[in-house]
Amino acid sequence: MTKRPQNSRQVAEIVAVQALTFLAGAPDKLGLFLSESGIGPETLRSAAADPKFLAGVLDFIMRDDATVKAFADSSQLPPATIAAARDALGEPNWE
Repeated sequence: MTKRPQNSRQVAEIVAVQALTFLAGAPDKLGLFLSESGIGPETLRSAAADPKFLAGVLDFIMRDDATVKAFADSSQLPPATIAAARDALGEPNWE
């Protein structure tokens, strides 16, 4: 039996991990994201455990309409769900 998410924050984290997976499938976008976030490929997996980092992933996705649309199509999630997930995660962790 699969465990279902318990709250909107858990759902938001799942959406953000899906977004990170989407970026990983687009090396040019992933490279730009890593450059802007200051995260190296070697620390990406551990950073993905931080909800504030995940908020930054969704910020990156949402800043460009074409990227939002591509992620929405890929994940079969409406853009409004992506925006709601972003809101549920709070402030990003950009330093």
